Amino acid sequence: MDSNRTRRLSAATLAAAVALTVAACGSGSSGDSGKAGGVVTISVNGLPPATQTVDRKNFEDDVKAFEASHPNIRIDAREGLMDPKTFAAKLAGGQLEDVFYVYFTDPAGLIQRRQVADVSQYLKDVPALADVKPELLDVFKDKAGKVYGLPTGNYSMGLVYNRALFAKAGLDPEKPPTTWEEVRAAAQKITALGDGVTGYADFSKNNQGGWHLSSWIYSLGGDVAKQDGDAWKPAFNSEAGHKALQYLHDMRWTDDSMGSRQLLEIPDVQKMMGSGKLGMYLAGPDNIPTIVKQFERKYDEFGLAAMPGIGTLGGGDGFMFNLRNTPEKTKAGLAWVQWKYLNPEREDEITKKSAGSDIPIGLPQPDLFNGKGGETIKTVHAKYANVPQKNYQPFVDRSSDVKVKVEPPNAQQLYAILDGVMQAVLTDKDANRDQLLADAEKKAAAVLAAVK
Repeated sequence: MDSNRTRRLSAATLAAAVALTVAACGSGSSGDSGKAGGVVTISVNGLPPATQTVDRKNFEDDVKAFEASHPNIRIDAREGLMDPKTFAAKLAGGQLEDVFYVYFTDPAGLIQRRQVADVSQYLKDVPALADVKPELLDVFKDKAGKVYGLPTGNYSMGLVYNRALFAKAGLDPEKPPTTWEEVRAAAQKITALGDGVTGYADFSKNNQGGWHLSSWIYSLGGDVAKQDGDAWKPAFNSEAGHKALQYLHDMRWTDDSMGSRQLLEIPDVQKMMGSGKLGMYLAGPDNIPTIVKQFERKYDEFGLAAMPGIGTLGGGDGFMFNLRNTPEKTKAGLAWVQWKYLNPEREDEITKKSAGSDIPIGLPQPDLFNGKGGETIKTVHAKYANVPQKNYQPFVDRSSDVKVKVEPPNAQQLYAILDGVMQAVLTDKDANRDQLLADAEKKAAAVLAAVK
Protein backbone atom coordinates (compact mmCIF):
# COMPACT_ATOMS: atom_id res chain seq x y z
CA MET A 1 0.00 0.00 0.00
CA ASP A 2 1.08 3.60 -0.40
CA SER A 3 3.05 5.16 2.43
CA ASN A 4 0.13 6.93 4.09
CA ARG A 5 -2.28 4.07 3.55
CA THR A 6 0.04 1.61 5.27
CA ARG A 7 -0.13 3.69 8.43
CA ARG A 8 -3.91 3.72 8.31
CA LEU A 9 -4.30 -0.02 8.62
CA SER A 10 -4.48 0.06 12.41
CA ALA A 11 -8.24 0.34 12.47
CA ALA A 12 -9.08 -3.31 12.83
CA THR A 13 -6.24 -4.15 15.15
CA LEU A 14 -7.21 -1.46 17.61
CA ALA A 15 -10.94 -2.16 17.35
CA ALA A 16 -10.35 -5.88 17.78
CA ALA A 17 -8.20 -5.43 20.84
CA VAL A 18 -9.67 -6.52 24.13
CA ALA A 19 -12.04 -3.96 25.58
CA LEU A 20 -9.87 -2.20 28.10
CA THR A 21 -11.42 -0.77 31.23
CA VAL A 22 -10.86 2.71 32.53
CA ALA A 23 -9.04 1.32 35.53
CA ALA A 24 -6.72 -0.69 33.32
CA CYS A 25 -6.04 2.35 31.22
CA GLY A 26 -4.59 4.23 34.12
CA SER A 27 -3.19 1.47 36.25
CA GLY A 28 0.39 1.62 35.04
CA SER A 29 1.00 5.36 35.06
CA SER A 30 3.25 7.05 37.55
CA GLY A 31 0.80 9.89 37.98
CA ASP A 32 3.67 12.41 37.76
CA SER A 33 2.30 15.87 37.05
CA GLY A 34 5.33 16.68 34.91
CA LYS A 35 5.48 20.10 36.53
CA ALA A 36 8.57 21.40 38.26
CA GLY A 37 9.41 24.98 39.09
CA GLY A 38 6.47 26.26 37.04
CA VAL A 39 7.56 24.29 33.95
CA VAL A 40 5.34 21.53 32.53
CA THR A 41 7.00 18.62 30.72
CA ILE A 42 4.87 16.60 28.32
CA SER A 43 5.75 13.44 26.44
CA VAL A 44 4.67 13.40 22.79
CA ASN A 45 5.24 10.93 19.99
CA GLY A 46 5.82 11.62 16.31
CA LEU A 47 9.59 12.15 16.40
CA PRO A 48 10.95 10.73 13.12
CA PRO A 49 13.62 8.01 13.44
CA ALA A 50 17.30 8.95 13.18
CA THR A 51 17.44 7.40 9.72
CA GLN A 52 15.15 10.17 8.44
CA THR A 53 17.76 12.82 9.00
CA VAL A 54 16.00 15.82 7.43
CA ASP A 55 12.60 15.12 8.99
CA ARG A 56 14.14 14.48 12.38
CA LYS A 57 16.14 17.70 12.29
CA ASN A 58 13.05 19.67 11.30
CA PHE A 59 11.12 18.12 14.19
CA GLU A 60 13.90 18.85 16.67
CA ASP A 61 14.16 22.42 15.37
CA ASP A 62 10.42 22.76 15.90
CA VAL A 63 10.75 21.56 19.49
CA LYS A 64 13.43 24.18 20.16
CA ALA A 65 11.37 26.95 18.55
CA PHE A 66 8.24 25.92 20.45
CA GLU A 67 10.04 25.81 23.78
CA ALA A 68 11.57 29.20 23.08
CA SER A 69 8.13 30.70 22.50
CA HIS A 70 6.54 28.72 25.36
CA PRO A 71 9.14 28.94 28.17
CA ASN A 72 6.88 27.12 30.66
CA ILE A 73 6.58 23.98 28.50
CA ARG A 74 9.18 21.32 27.79
CA ILE A 75 8.72 18.62 25.12
CA ASP A 76 9.83 15.05 25.74
CA ALA A 77 9.74 13.90 22.12
CA ARG A 78 9.62 10.18 21.39
CA GLU A 79 9.88 8.20 18.19
CA GLY A 80 6.95 6.45 16.59
CA LEU A 81 3.38 7.16 15.70
CA MET A 82 0.63 4.60 16.15
CA ASP A 83 1.88 1.00 16.19
CA PRO A 84 -1.14 -1.33 16.19
CA LYS A 85 1.02 -4.14 17.56
CA THR A 86 1.82 -2.32 20.79
CA PHE A 87 -0.89 0.33 21.16
CA ALA A 88 -3.40 -1.73 23.17
CA ALA A 89 -0.73 -3.01 25.56
CA LYS A 90 0.71 0.46 26.09
CA LEU A 91 -2.77 1.81 26.71
CA ALA A 92 -3.56 -0.92 29.22
CA GLY A 93 -0.25 -0.41 30.99
CA GLY A 94 -0.50 3.36 31.16
CA GLN A 95 2.59 3.69 28.99
CA LEU A 96 1.19 5.94 26.27
CA GLU A 97 2.61 9.40 25.89
CA ASP A 98 0.75 12.38 27.33
CA VAL A 99 -0.07 13.39 23.75
CA PHE A 100 -0.34 10.50 21.31
CA TYR A 101 -1.03 9.94 17.62
CA VAL A 102 -4.14 8.14 16.36
CA TYR A 103 -5.90 7.41 13.08
CA PHE A 104 -9.45 8.54 12.37
CA THR A 105 -10.66 4.99 12.96
CA ASP A 106 -9.43 5.00 16.57
CA PRO A 107 -11.16 7.87 18.46
CA ALA A 108 -14.71 6.46 18.51
CA GLY A 109 -13.69 3.32 20.39
CA LEU A 110 -11.32 5.12 22.73
CA ILE A 111 -13.99 7.68 23.58
CA GLN A 112 -16.70 5.06 24.05
CA ARG A 113 -14.47 3.08 26.43
CA ARG A 114 -13.55 6.29 28.31
CA GLN A 115 -9.84 5.80 27.72
CA VAL A 116 -8.89 9.33 26.68
CA ALA A 117 -9.15 12.79 28.21
CA ASP A 118 -11.98 15.21 27.51
CA VAL A 119 -10.32 18.45 26.38
CA SER A 120 -13.46 20.46 25.66
CA GLN A 121 -13.00 22.96 28.47
CA TYR A 122 -9.55 23.96 27.21
CA LEU A 123 -10.37 24.57 23.55
CA LYS A 124 -10.82 28.31 24.06
CA ASP A 125 -7.02 28.39 24.09
CA VAL A 126 -6.86 26.85 20.58
CA PRO A 127 -7.87 29.75 18.33
CA ALA A 128 -6.97 27.98 15.05
CA LEU A 129 -9.74 25.50 15.80
CA ALA A 130 -12.29 27.99 14.51
CA ASP A 131 -11.16 27.29 10.94
CA VAL A 132 -10.69 23.50 11.21
CA LYS A 133 -13.27 21.73 9.06
CA PRO A 134 -16.14 20.66 11.33
CA GLU A 135 -16.42 17.20 9.79
CA LEU A 136 -12.82 16.49 10.77
CA LEU A 137 -13.23 17.71 14.34
CA ASP A 138 -16.39 15.59 14.60
CA VAL A 139 -14.20 12.47 14.42
CA PHE A 140 -12.91 13.38 17.89
CA LYS A 141 -16.30 14.11 19.48
CA ASP A 142 -18.71 11.98 21.44
CA LYS A 143 -22.47 12.00 20.98
CA ALA A 144 -22.81 14.86 23.46
CA GLY A 145 -20.37 17.02 21.48
CA LYS A 146 -17.45 16.78 23.90
CA VAL A 147 -14.02 16.86 22.23
CA TYR A 148 -11.21 14.40 22.97
CA GLY A 149 -8.57 15.22 20.35
CA LEU A 150 -7.56 17.29 17.34
CA PRO A 151 -7.20 16.32 13.66
CA THR A 152 -3.84 17.01 12.04
CA GLY A 153 -4.12 15.29 8.64
CA ASN A 154 -6.73 13.98 6.21
CA TYR A 155 -7.12 12.20 2.88
CA SER A 156 -9.88 10.94 0.63
CA MET A 157 -10.02 8.60 -2.32
CA GLY A 158 -10.20 10.05 -5.83
CA LEU A 159 -9.46 9.00 -9.41
CA VAL A 160 -5.85 9.19 -10.63
CA TYR A 161 -5.62 9.26 -14.41
CA ASN A 162 -3.10 9.48 -17.27
CA ARG A 163 -3.70 12.78 -19.06
CA ALA A 164 -1.83 11.74 -22.21
CA LEU A 165 -3.92 8.59 -22.65
CA PHE A 166 -7.07 10.65 -22.13
CA ALA A 167 -6.07 13.05 -24.90
CA LYS A 168 -4.98 10.22 -27.20
CA ALA A 169 -8.36 8.51 -26.71
CA GLY A 170 -10.24 11.68 -27.58
CA LEU A 171 -11.15 12.48 -23.97
CA ASP A 172 -10.71 15.90 -22.36
CA PRO A 173 -8.05 15.71 -19.59
CA GLU A 174 -9.59 18.83 -18.04
CA LYS A 175 -12.96 17.10 -17.68
CA PRO A 176 -12.43 13.64 -16.17
CA PRO A 177 -15.39 11.37 -15.31
CA THR A 178 -17.75 12.33 -12.51
CA THR A 179 -19.97 9.22 -12.62
CA TRP A 180 -19.28 5.51 -12.98
CA GLU A 181 -21.06 5.48 -16.32
CA GLU A 182 -18.54 8.06 -17.53
CA VAL A 183 -15.67 6.03 -16.05
CA ARG A 184 -16.93 2.97 -17.91
CA ALA A 185 -17.18 4.84 -21.22
CA ALA A 186 -13.75 6.43 -20.80
CA ALA A 187 -12.17 3.08 -19.92
CA GLN A 188 -13.52 1.56 -23.14
CA LYS A 189 -12.05 4.36 -25.25
CA ILE A 190 -8.66 4.14 -23.54
CA THR A 191 -8.53 0.35 -23.87
CA ALA A 192 -9.32 0.70 -27.58
CA LEU A 193 -5.94 2.40 -28.03
CA GLY A 194 -4.39 -1.08 -27.93
CA ASP A 195 -0.67 -1.68 -27.41
CA GLY A 196 -1.28 -3.25 -24.01
CA VAL A 197 -3.15 -0.26 -22.61
CA THR A 198 -5.77 -0.92 -19.90
CA GLY A 199 -8.58 1.55 -19.31
CA TYR A 200 -9.22 0.96 -15.62
CA ALA A 201 -7.65 -1.22 -12.93
CA ASP A 202 -8.64 -2.09 -9.39
CA PHE A 203 -7.31 -4.00 -6.39
CA SER A 204 -8.65 -7.33 -5.16
CA LYS A 205 -6.18 -8.89 -2.69
CA ASN A 206 -4.54 -8.38 0.69
CA ASN A 207 -7.61 -6.53 2.02
CA GLN A 208 -7.17 -3.87 -0.67
CA GLY A 209 -10.04 -5.25 -2.72
CA GLY A 210 -12.43 -4.83 0.19
CA TRP A 211 -11.01 -1.39 0.86
CA HIS A 212 -11.77 -0.27 -2.69
CA LEU A 213 -15.12 -2.03 -2.87
CA SER A 214 -16.08 -0.02 0.21
CA SER A 215 -15.15 3.15 -1.69
CA TRP A 216 -17.31 2.05 -4.61
CA ILE A 217 -20.25 1.45 -2.29
CA TYR A 218 -19.84 4.85 -0.63
CA SER A 219 -19.66 6.51 -4.04
CA LEU A 220 -23.01 4.96 -4.98
CA GLY A 221 -24.73 6.21 -1.85
CA GLY A 222 -24.42 3.10 0.31
CA ASP A 223 -22.68 2.05 3.51
CA VAL A 224 -20.49 -0.86 4.47
CA ALA A 225 -21.72 -0.99 8.05
CA LYS A 226 -24.33 0.89 10.05
CA GLN A 227 -24.79 1.42 13.76
CA ASP A 228 -28.09 0.26 15.20
CA GLY A 229 -28.20 1.50 18.77
CA ASP A 230 -24.99 0.23 20.36
CA ALA A 231 -24.61 -2.56 17.79
CA TRP A 232 -23.08 -2.52 14.31
CA LYS A 233 -24.53 -4.41 11.38
CA PRO A 234 -23.31 -4.97 7.79
CA ALA A 235 -24.96 -2.74 5.18
CA PHE A 236 -23.19 -3.58 1.93
CA ASN A 237 -25.75 -6.13 0.71
CA SER A 238 -27.73 -3.23 -0.67
CA GLU A 239 -28.66 -1.53 -3.92
CA ALA A 240 -25.31 0.28 -3.85
CA GLY A 241 -23.40 -2.95 -3.24
CA HIS A 242 -25.15 -4.69 -6.13
CA LYS A 243 -24.58 -1.71 -8.44
CA ALA A 244 -20.87 -1.67 -7.61
CA LEU A 245 -20.49 -5.34 -8.51
CA GLN A 246 -22.53 -4.87 -11.68
CA TYR A 247 -20.20 -2.10 -12.85
CA LEU A 248 -17.12 -4.17 -12.04
CA HIS A 249 -18.54 -7.21 -13.84
CA ASP A 250 -19.48 -5.21 -16.92
CA MET A 251 -16.16 -3.39 -17.16
CA ARG A 252 -14.23 -6.63 -16.67
CA TRP A 253 -16.25 -9.04 -18.81
CA THR A 254 -18.53 -7.09 -21.17
CA ASP A 255 -16.20 -4.21 -22.04
CA ASP A 256 -12.86 -5.96 -21.41
CA SER A 257 -11.59 -2.58 -20.20
CA MET A 258 -9.92 -3.91 -17.03
CA GLY A 259 -7.56 -6.34 -18.73
CA SER A 260 -7.23 -10.07 -18.17
CA ARG A 261 -4.68 -9.87 -15.35
CA GLN A 262 -6.45 -9.67 -12.00
CA LEU A 263 -5.77 -10.23 -8.28
CA LEU A 264 -3.89 -6.94 -8.27
CA GLU A 265 -2.71 -4.82 -5.36
CA ILE A 266 -1.21 -1.35 -5.02
CA PRO A 267 2.32 -2.01 -6.36
CA ASP A 268 0.89 -3.77 -9.42
CA VAL A 269 -1.42 -0.94 -10.32
CA GLN A 270 1.14 1.78 -9.60
CA LYS A 271 3.54 -0.05 -11.92
CA MET A 272 0.90 -0.11 -14.65
CA MET A 273 0.33 3.63 -14.25
CA GLY A 274 4.06 4.29 -14.04
CA SER A 275 4.64 2.40 -17.30
CA GLY A 276 2.13 4.59 -19.14
CA LYS A 277 -0.16 1.63 -19.81
CA LEU A 278 -3.07 2.44 -17.49
CA GLY A 279 -5.79 5.03 -17.88
CA MET A 280 -7.36 5.28 -14.40
CA TYR A 281 -7.48 3.84 -10.90
CA LEU A 282 -8.79 4.83 -7.47
CA ALA A 283 -6.26 6.45 -5.14
CA GLY A 284 -5.53 9.42 -2.94
CA PRO A 285 -3.36 12.39 -3.99
CA ASP A 286 -0.32 10.88 -2.27
CA ASN A 287 -0.13 8.17 -4.94
CA ILE A 288 1.04 10.65 -7.56
CA PRO A 289 4.43 11.46 -5.96
CA THR A 290 5.01 7.72 -5.48
CA ILE A 291 4.47 7.03 -9.18
CA VAL A 292 6.56 10.01 -10.26
CA LYS A 293 9.53 9.12 -8.07
CA GLN A 294 9.46 5.34 -8.38
CA PHE A 295 9.00 5.22 -12.14
CA GLU A 296 10.80 8.43 -13.12
CA ARG A 297 7.72 10.09 -14.54
CA LYS A 298 6.68 13.74 -14.55
CA TYR A 299 3.92 15.35 -12.52
CA ASP A 300 2.47 16.89 -15.69
CA GLU A 301 1.51 13.41 -16.91
CA PHE A 302 -1.11 12.77 -14.25
CA GLY A 303 -4.44 14.23 -13.26
CA LEU A 304 -6.60 13.77 -10.20
CA ALA A 305 -10.38 13.80 -10.13
CA ALA A 306 -12.79 13.47 -7.24
CA MET A 307 -14.38 10.10 -6.61
CA PRO A 308 -17.11 9.40 -9.18
CA GLY A 309 -20.52 9.57 -7.59
CA ILE A 310 -21.60 11.14 -4.30
CA GLY A 311 -19.36 9.64 -1.62
CA THR A 312 -15.84 8.42 -0.98
CA LEU A 313 -13.79 6.68 1.65
CA GLY A 314 -11.44 8.90 3.57
CA GLY A 315 -9.44 9.06 6.72
CA GLY A 316 -6.76 10.92 8.50
CA ASP A 317 -4.93 11.27 11.75
CA GLY A 318 -4.63 13.43 14.80
CA PHE A 319 -3.64 13.51 18.44
CA MET A 320 -5.46 12.57 21.63
CA PHE A 321 -4.60 13.09 25.27
CA ASN A 322 -3.80 10.68 28.06
CA LEU A 323 -6.62 10.16 30.53
CA ARG A 324 -4.22 10.62 33.46
CA ASN A 325 -2.95 14.02 32.33
CA THR A 326 -3.13 16.89 34.77
CA PRO A 327 -4.95 19.98 33.45
CA GLU A 328 -1.54 21.60 33.01
CA LYS A 329 -0.33 18.76 30.83
CA THR A 330 -3.47 18.74 28.72
CA LYS A 331 -3.29 22.49 28.13
CA ALA A 332 0.40 22.23 27.27
CA GLY A 333 -0.36 19.36 24.89
CA LEU A 334 -3.03 21.38 23.12
CA ALA A 335 -0.61 24.27 22.76
CA TRP A 336 1.97 21.93 21.17
CA VAL A 337 -0.45 20.31 18.74
CA GLN A 338 -1.80 23.65 17.57
CA TRP A 339 1.63 25.23 17.20
CA LYS A 340 3.17 22.24 15.44
CA TYR A 341 0.30 20.89 13.33
CA LEU A 342 -2.58 23.40 13.22
CA ASN A 343 -0.81 26.66 12.60
CA PRO A 344 -1.56 28.30 9.22
CA GLU A 345 0.58 31.27 10.20
CA ARG A 346 3.65 29.00 10.14
CA GLU A 347 2.80 27.49 6.76
CA ASP A 348 5.09 29.81 4.82
CA GLU A 349 8.02 29.05 7.12
CA ILE A 350 7.38 25.29 6.95
CA THR A 351 6.80 25.15 3.19
CA LYS A 352 9.78 27.31 2.36
CA LYS A 353 12.05 24.65 3.88
CA SER A 354 10.81 22.17 1.26
CA ALA A 355 11.10 24.55 -1.69
CA GLY A 356 13.74 23.42 -4.16
CA SER A 357 13.60 19.82 -2.95
CA ASP A 358 11.75 16.85 -4.43
CA ILE A 359 9.07 17.10 -1.75
CA PRO A 360 5.79 17.84 -3.59
CA ILE A 361 4.24 21.19 -2.77
CA GLY A 362 0.73 21.96 -3.93
CA LEU A 363 -1.11 18.63 -3.71
CA PRO A 364 -4.76 19.12 -2.71
CA GLN A 365 -4.50 17.23 0.57
CA PRO A 366 -4.14 17.37 3.53
CA ASP A 367 -6.90 19.98 3.57
CA LEU A 368 -7.81 20.76 7.15
CA PHE A 369 -9.01 24.33 7.14
CA ASN A 370 -11.86 26.50 5.96
CA GLY A 371 -11.96 30.29 6.25
CA LYS A 372 -8.89 32.42 6.73
CA GLY A 373 -6.70 29.47 7.68
CA GLY A 374 -7.58 27.62 4.50
CA GLU A 375 -6.95 30.66 2.34
CA THR A 376 -3.59 31.26 3.98
CA ILE A 377 -2.44 27.72 3.24
CA LYS A 378 -3.72 27.80 -0.35
CA THR A 379 -1.85 31.05 -0.97
CA VAL A 380 1.39 29.66 0.43
CA HIS A 381 1.14 26.42 -1.55
CA ALA A 382 0.44 28.34 -4.76
CA LYS A 383 3.49 30.49 -4.04
CA TYR A 384 5.86 27.53 -3.68
CA ALA A 385 4.07 24.93 -5.82
CA ASN A 386 6.35 22.51 -7.67
CA VAL A 387 3.50 20.35 -9.00
CA PRO A 388 0.87 21.32 -11.62
CA GLN A 389 -2.01 22.30 -9.34
CA LYS A 390 -4.33 22.80 -12.32
CA ASN A 391 -4.15 19.05 -12.94
CA TYR A 392 -5.83 18.46 -9.57
CA GLN A 393 -8.53 21.09 -9.93
CA PRO A 394 -11.19 18.51 -10.86
CA PHE A 395 -10.56 16.89 -7.47
CA VAL A 396 -10.82 20.24 -5.68
CA ASP A 397 -13.87 21.46 -7.60
CA ARG A 398 -16.03 18.45 -6.70
CA SER A 399 -14.78 17.87 -3.16
CA SER A 400 -17.77 19.62 -1.62
CA ASP A 401 -20.13 17.37 -3.64
CA VAL A 402 -18.55 14.12 -2.47
CA LYS A 403 -19.22 13.13 1.13
CA VAL A 404 -16.22 11.63 2.89
CA LYS A 405 -16.91 8.62 5.10
CA VAL A 406 -14.37 7.00 7.40
CA GLU A 407 -13.65 3.31 7.60
CA PRO A 408 -16.13 1.07 9.45
CA PRO A 409 -15.30 -0.69 12.73
CA ASN A 410 -13.11 -3.79 12.37
CA ALA A 411 -12.35 -2.48 8.90
CA GLN A 412 -9.54 -4.86 8.00
CA GLN A 413 -11.59 -7.93 8.87
CA LEU A 414 -14.45 -6.62 6.73
CA TYR A 415 -12.06 -5.84 3.89
CA ALA A 416 -10.72 -9.40 4.02
CA ILE A 417 -14.28 -10.69 3.62
CA LEU A 418 -15.02 -8.29 0.75
CA ASP A 419 -11.74 -9.24 -0.94
CA GLY A 420 -13.35 -12.55 -1.78
CA VAL A 421 -16.30 -10.80 -3.37
CA MET A 422 -14.04 -8.64 -5.55
CA GLN A 423 -11.88 -11.58 -6.53
CA ALA A 424 -14.83 -13.72 -7.57
CA VAL A 425 -16.42 -11.01 -9.70
CA LEU A 426 -13.15 -10.17 -11.45
CA THR A 427 -12.03 -13.75 -12.08
CA ASP A 428 -15.31 -15.61 -12.71
CA LYS A 429 -17.59 -14.26 -15.41
CA ASP A 430 -20.54 -16.24 -14.05
CA ALA A 431 -20.02 -15.51 -10.37
CA ASN A 432 -23.32 -15.29 -8.49
CA ARG A 433 -23.12 -11.74 -7.17
CA ASP A 434 -26.28 -12.00 -5.07
CA GLN A 435 -24.92 -15.08 -3.32
CA LEU A 436 -21.50 -13.50 -2.85
CA LEU A 437 -22.97 -10.51 -1.04
CA ALA A 438 -25.31 -12.67 1.03
CA ASP A 439 -22.51 -14.97 2.17
CA ALA A 440 -20.23 -12.00 2.90
CA GLU A 441 -23.03 -10.39 4.91
CA LYS A 442 -23.22 -13.40 7.24
CA LYS A 443 -19.48 -13.36 7.84
CA ALA A 444 -19.45 -9.59 8.36
CA ALA A 445 -22.28 -9.82 10.90
CA ALA A 446 -20.09 -12.04 13.10
CA VAL A 447 -17.17 -9.62 12.80
CA LEU A 448 -19.30 -6.60 13.67
CA ALA A 449 -20.94 -8.40 16.59
CA ALA A 450 -17.55 -8.27 18.29
CA VAL A 451 -17.37 -4.46 18.13
CA LYS A 452 -17.49 -2.94 21.61
